[in-house]
Amino acid sequence: MTTAYDDQNVFAKILRGEIPAHVVYEDEATLAFMDVMPAVDGHTLVIPKAAARTILDIAPADLAAVIATVQKIAVAVTRAFVADGVTIQQFNEKAGGQEVFHLHFHVMPRQMADTVRRMPRPFADQAILAAHAEKIRAALA
Repeated sequence: MTTAYDDQNVFAKILRGEIPAHVVYEDEATLAFMDVMPAVDGHTLVIPKAAARTILDIAPADLAAVIATVQKIAVAVTRAFVADGVTIQQFNEKAGGQEVFHLHFHVMPRQMADTVRRMPRPFADQAILAAHAEKIRAALA
């Protein structure tokens, strides 16, 4: 049984503008922004604007919109960071590794020799996140 959506989660607050974020892309159905505790440089999150806790409770049309944005961001971060590959992760419920209970996808540009920062990760410098967001926005243009 899926737990009810909590509209006080951090991503819902970002969507409402209550918490700032380094946004790289937005359309009518999705939002993409920099992860404040990045596993690698360029680590971007993609979320639906729809109130969905997990992949198990999102409407199919909203999921399709999110996946299309995930692909768009994957292409952009690969270009922006001249990546050798890209890792896309998505977790569902606490047992599945989810920590913020609003459906989200992690999009991470990867290099052959990079090291993923392990949890708990420190908060990134805001100036660095802003610069990374600008690189991704430029790659989207």
